[in-house]
Amino acid sequence: MFPLNTSEVEISTFLLIGIPGLEHMYIWISIPICLMYFLAILGNCTILFVIKTEPSLQEPMYYFLSMLALSDLGLSFSSLPTMLRIFLFNTVGISADACFAQEFFIHGFTDMESSVLLIMSFDRFVAIRNPLRYSSILTSSRVLQIGLSFAVKSILLVLPLPFTLKRLRYCNKCLLSHSYCLHQDVMKLACSDNKVNFYYGLFVALCMMSDSVFIAISYVFILKTVLGIASHGERLKALNTCVSHICAVLIFYVPIITLATMHRFAKHKSPLAMILIADAFLLVPPLMNPIVYCVKTRQIRVKVLGKLGLKSK
Repeated sequence: MFPLNTSEVEISTFLLIGIPGLEHMYIWISIPICLMYFLAILGNCTILFVIKTEPSLQEPMYYFLSMLALSDLGLSFSSLPTMLRIFLFNTVGISADACFAQEFFIHGFTDMESSVLLIMSFDRFVAIRNPLRYSSILTSSRVLQIGLSFAVKSILLVLPLPFTLKRLRYCNKCLLSHSYCLHQDVMKLACSDNKVNFYYGLFVALCMMSDSVFIAISYVFILKTVLGIASHGERLKALNTCVSHICAVLIFYVPIITLATMHRFAKHKSPLAMILIADAFLLVPPLMNPIVYCVKTRQIRVKVLGKLGLKSK
């Protein structure tokens, strides 16, 4: 253990933050938050159940959608404990080990969702470029291998994060900036050298943002392929198969890019806006992805409504 100065008090508990100035309304704020978590978990579980039980949905596109639903569930369950403790019980304290574990799961499932969105863009490219060979290129075994390899990649990529945080000393400062633990947020509280954490955290962020670059490149090739289709109707039909995925990409990356831009460039950034965007980053994608895919994908919509005993128009 490193010696501490007499003015430094080593801490083992961090304090999370809800919404400053609205502490008296936490019980009311908890209602929409609980509702969003409930709908997100219900929606993604419904997607998984329908895909598993319907033979007609045993196709690569829906396997990848299952992976997206699993990632969304992981994000929801990773942030659920601290968010509800803050807004339901006004309990803001979290032990260091619990905080390190939470940031591992949040970053892990975030990277996994980013990877799945990248895989889904490749899936759309193959479906549009080689529709006749689609099933032979993306077989069930190949889809499983791709999914497992990206899951392992996500775990190995973020695995060092909690261990690098644990080796740091924390003294005097213990207040975090969000309702959950993030690597970069905890790292800033350290009173010992955190260069390793900074550079490795930057590497992880760049790896995740590289997924968005490859997604953009894949859509350049998709547009090039679509523009080569002679029939206007076929062009629209091909592009329509990408709408759900484009929505999922925007829902996931817009809060991340907005938050990163505000951190980097905003001179007078609002703490309240930062907190709300950070909370939206974990609450909105798991909630909206099932809704988007049910609304825009007829096969999913028909099967879900069929399970509920309703008819689709």
